Amino acid sequence: MSSQQPPARAAPEAGSTTPRSALPRSLIVLLGAAGAVAVGAGIKGAAGIIAPAMLALALTIAVLPIGTWARRHGWPGWLATTTALVAAYAILLSLLAGTVVCLVRFVNLLPQYAGRSKELTAELNGWMSSLDLSGGTTADALKKIEPSTLVSALTDVLGAITGAAGSLFFLVTVMFFFVTAVPGFGPRMAALSRSKPELAHSLGRFVTGTQRYLVVTALFGAIVAVLDTGALWMLGIPLPLVWGFFSFITNFVPNIGFVIGVVPPALLGLLEGGWERMLLVIVIYSVLNVTIQTFIQPRYVGATVGLSAEMTFMSLVVWTFLLGPLGALLAVPMTLLVRALFIDSDERTAWVTPLFETTVAIELEPDPGAGTGTRLTTNGPSPA
Repeated sequence: MSSQQPPARAAPEAGSTTPRSALPRSLIVLLGAAGAVAVGAGIKGAAGIIAPAMLALALTIAVLPIGTWARRHGWPGWLATTTALVAAYAILLSLLAGTVVCLVRFVNLLPQYAGRSKELTAELNGWMSSLDLSGGTTADALKKIEPSTLVSALTDVLGAITGAAGSLFFLVTVMFFFVTAVPGFGPRMAALSRSKPELAHSLGRFVTGTQRYLVVTALFGAIVAVLDTGALWMLGIPLPLVWGFFSFITNFVPNIGFVIGVVPPALLGLLEGGWERMLLVIVIYSVLNVTIQTFIQPRYVGATVGLSAEMTFMSLVVWTFLLGPLGALLAVPMTLLVRALFIDSDERTAWVTPLFETTVAIELEPDPGAGTGTRLTTNGPSPA
C-alpha cells in the first residue's frame, strides 16, 4: 500500500482574500436576468402608481436647490418649503397646460384644411395614375390622415388626458409629501452614511445626476425651441410658438423626441404649402434637431450623468415599455435610480459600470479601503 500523500493545495497568495461564489458567474447572470424579468413584470403592472410617483420625485429633485438656497439665506423653514412646493406645482402645471394647449390648437386648426386635404388626395391619385400605379391603396392611407380623422384621434387623446384626473391628484399629493419631507432628508442621509456609506453616496449621486440631467436637457430644449420657432415662422407655418414649445417638451424624450415634435408642423406644412413645404419642414427640423439632440446633447448628458448614448436609448425603450408615455420622459432618471440602488451601492457589481458609462479607460485594481474585492476606476467621461 503506497504511503504517498496527494499533493497539498497551494496556499492562497497574500492579500488574495476575495471570496468566491459557489455558483458560476454565468448562472448568477442568468438568475439575475430572470429576477429582472419578474421585477419588470411587477413594474409594468404597477405603472399607474410608479410612473406618477417617479415624476413627483423628479420634480422634487428639480426644485431642491430652491429650498436649499432659501434656507441658506435665512428664510423660515415653512416659507422655504412652500416656495419649493409652489415651484414644483408651477413646473407641472406649465408642462400639462402647454401640452393640452398644443393639442387643442391643433384640433381647432385642422378643420380649416378639409378642402385642401381633398385636393392633395386628388393630386396624389393623378400622379400615381400617370405612373400607371394604383392610387387606391394610397388614397385609403390618406383618408386616415384627413383632418376629420385626425380631429377624432386627437379628441380621444384630450379625453384621455382630462380623464386622468385621478392620476393627477395622486401625483400632486405625492409631490406634496415629497417636498415637505425634504428638510428631514439631510439627517436621514447622515444616519444612512454611517451604516451604509456606499448606498448613501450612490443616492447622493442619483440626486445630483438627476438635477444636472434636467438642467442640461432644459437648456438644450430651449435652444431647440427657439431655432424651431424661428424656422417655422420664416416658412409661414401656423402657430410657430406652439410648435416651438412642443419641441421643448419632446426634447425630454431621449433620441427620438424630435420625431414626435416634427409631426404637427410637417402636417401643417403639407396642408398649407404642399409637399414641398412639408419636406422643407422635415429637412430643417432634421438638420437642427438631429445635430443638437443626437450629436451634441448626448455628449453633454453622458458627461453629466455618466450614461452612454446607447444606454440612454435602451433606457428609453425599456422604460417606455414598462411605464408607458411617462416612461419616455423619465427614462434617464429611472436608469440613474436603478444604477444607484443596485450597482453603485455595491463594489461587487462594479463590473457592470462599463455598460453604463462612456469612459476613456477602465481598470480593476485592489480596493485598499475594503481589504477584499476590487474597485472600478475610470479616467472620467470621454469628451467626444
